[in-house]
Amino acid sequence: MENDDVAIEVEEMLKKAQRLFATKSCCIYRVPHIIRQLNEDAYTPTVVSIGPLHHWNSRLISMEGHKQVYCQYFIIERSEASLSECKEGTAEDDVIASKPWMASRVGHDLLLLENQIPLFVFEKIYNLAFPPLLDAGGEFPSFILLAAHAFSCYNKQGLSSPAASSVAHFTDLLRYFYLPPSHTTRHLRKPEALVLGHSASELVEAGVKFQVTNKSSHGCILDLELEHGTLKIPHIKADDATEIFLRNIVALEQCHYPHDHYILDYVIFLGHLMKTNKDAGVLIKAGIIGCIFGGDYESKVANLFGGVGKNTVVSTTSACYLKFFNDLDDYCIHPWHSLMATLRRDYFTSPWKTAASFGGIVLLILTVIQTVCSLRQV
Repeated sequence: MENDDVAIEVEEMLKKAQRLFATKSCCIYRVPHIIRQLNEDAYTPTVVSIGPLHHWNSRLISMEGHKQVYCQYFIIERSEASLSECKEGTAEDDVIASKPWMASRVGHDLLLLENQIPLFVFEKIYNLAFPPLLDAGGEFPSFILLAAHAFSCYNKQGLSSPAASSVAHFTDLLRYFYLPPSHTTRHLRKPEALVLGHSASELVEAGVKFQVTNKSSHGCILDLELEHGTLKIPHIKADDATEIFLRNIVALEQCHYPHDHYILDYVIFLGHLMKTNKDAGVLIKAGIIGCIFGGDYESKVANLFGGVGKNTVVSTTSACYLKFFNDLDDYCIHPWHSLMATLRRDYFTSPWKTAASFGGIVLLILTVIQTVCSLRQV
């Protein structure tokens, strides 16, 4: 092949080149394969697709007809309805609302990262459909307010609705609900491994007490405290839905917030705490983990929190978590705490060992007393 032909072929090839992400404002992503392969079902819709990535998935075809019915109802009836009429929609003729299992699955599907439409698209359609009502003195709710209400079960902190411009889509809204109200920007740009040298059961041996954060607090799952050897962690439910929302928020942070992975930090921390089934049992007994699994539930909890953070990339380090990890390790290696941990591990692990150790101590004390008395008599 001549040089000119090669040059022409290369030019043609380059013209067809496409960016992996079209613009910096991209907010809908395919979950990276290295993460997705760990649990593909956690990222795949089971009932309905609303975004482009799973459109016409053969498993979701049955919902397409229902979507058209909803669209027809929205265009023909709802856009012409008054506010009072909109409030009187009934569930009897609603195929989703009339079947609780389907409503639950649809709710889960709408939170998946791969199953999204940008929020501004919903907002524009909504504003076009109800312009007179939206202009009627603010009586009619905005779309972001409706979305926040629809997913209010995830808003444990009772946060006010965010500005529509600050939320990319429903998965991003879910992440917003789990961030602390006054989260600060991360100022350690050089990634440093967050490694906790002691698991939950080892921390207990060293004298650390686990306690669920007071439920009267603002309810943020990231609200961790270490005070006078007591580790306070907010309550979190552990079931299949927990794994789904944690996996999708972590995937969103990996793709869209690579330098602000607050939820990933939390998952990594719990993963370090629960390295074994025994460790998971410590947090369950303390009321920190509300386990809804059956069977070998301790193993399932440990696998859940240990698996969500796998194959992720940490590009920044949270100064708060780094101090937290260091303080826990320092507490455990303190000479007195280390000695107590050794005593608990070697001599007080069971009632029989405790009784034998106590008897040995008493015998030693009596021997010392007898020896002192004998010396005095001499």
